[in-house]
Amino acid sequence: MKVDIYSKPSCSLCDEAIDVVERVRARIPFELRIISILEDPAAMMAWRYDIPVVVMDGEPAFKHRVDEAAFEARLRRG
Repeated sequence: MKVDIYSKPSCSLCDEAIDVVERVRARIPFELRIISILEDPAAMMAWRYDIPVVVMDGEPAFKHRVDEAAFEARLRRG
């Protein structure tokens, strides 16, 4: 599974989401990209009011906060 996190620097919610995703990644391997909306104009237009956004295999799965158990369950479902 591919997981993308749309975030920006100095965003405490983004840092929390990344921490949650990395904890799960330590147990279940998956491909992870962290994308700064400041460096991607299309992402800025799409997500600027919703970061962090966790996208799993191309589908937005979590916005603002990531529940660790729900994220892990979704990974296991594939």
